[in-house]
Amino acid sequence: MIYLDYNATTPVCDQARAAMLPYLDRHFGNPSSVHAAGREARAAIDDARDKLAALLRATPHELIFTSGGTESCNLPVLGLARCRSSRGGHVISCRTEHHAVLHALEHLEKREGFEVTWLNVSRDGMVDLNQLVESIRDNTALVSIMAANNETGVIQPIGKISEICRARGTLLHSDMVQSFGKIDIDISLVDAASFGAHKFYGPKGAGLLFLRSGWSIQPIMFGGAHENERRPGTENVAAIAGMAAAAEFVVQEKEHEKEKRLRDQLWRRIAQSFPDALRNGEATRCLWNTLNVSFPGFDSETMLMALDLEGVCASSGSACMVGSVVASHVLLAMGLSMERASSAVRFSLGKQTSTDEIDRAGDAIDRIFNRLAKTKTKSSAYAVA
Repeated sequence: MIYLDYNATTPVCDQARAAMLPYLDRHFGNPSSVHAAGREARAAIDDARDKLAALLRATPHELIFTSGGTESCNLPVLGLARCRSSRGGHVISCRTEHHAVLHALEHLEKREGFEVTWLNVSRDGMVDLNQLVESIRDNTALVSIMAANNETGVIQPIGKISEICRARGTLLHSDMVQSFGKIDIDISLVDAASFGAHKFYGPKGAGLLFLRSGWSIQPIMFGGAHENERRPGTENVAAIAGMAAAAEFVVQEKEHEKEKRLRDQLWRRIAQSFPDALRNGEATRCLWNTLNVSFPGFDSETMLMALDLEGVCASSGSACMVGSVVASHVLLAMGLSMERASSAVRFSLGKQTSTDEIDRAGDAIDRIFNRLAKTKTKSSAYAVA
């Protein structure tokens, strides 16, 4: 198997696995219990919080543990917007955001009287900064712009966005789920930021929200006083320990140049096999590991099935659509045609990706093109006959 879907999920690194095992075995106490077993679990959470705070250059009480990237996006979007406006208000974002942000904003818009301004993005996926300046109002509760797109890898100018929001006194949240460990993150630029462990070699089911000290947030779940009354529920001790270990691993073991070289090698092979292939997104401001390509004349589902038969794992975009293959909402929001959006495939590389795997993936793509081209030629001949 050639795994080229690291943006969907990464394998758990050895460090994370080792950090988790004690809390899946003898250290099983509830971290809210006052006895010795509970204190052991609580100490693990405190230690993880300290480690993550140091990596992010934040303070421990600014970190909120969640169940993953989706909750880490839902909580600030809903919780900050509601906290700053009892009923209705104004929020700014763009249509290229992950569904964890999009659907939360659509809920506020449809059910709670909020007005949402959707910023335009260029055909390369870059947000319109001039429109952002013009869109901020006195009642703007929140701006939410992701740092790097999960489908195209396009990196937004968070520094400039932060300057605009700070000048107008508007809160800025950024979905950094796909960014951590891939680009340098300056947490001082934002008021809230979302992270998910399984995107950086940690376990699934663990996430993190950074919330700048001094800001209040309304919880979106109820039932306990955990996480300083901001997120109730018994903490997933093993997963939190694993997330902290994975974060340390991914920050220390940077292999950006290798991943960039292999990504560019893959693109050259694709362009040779599919001369009409189109690369999507701003190539000069893109995550090192991400390659989004449209194959005109062949839909995404056909390409993914063909790749799977060749033992190559890729995706059509977000991994949160329960196995469905639909036209990318990100590419459509960028103004690309339905045909181009419906024929897109995302390849994403990781630390285990090797030169040999890229060579074999290139060979597989060449075989796929030759096979599909012949099938298409025969179909055209039958249609003419």
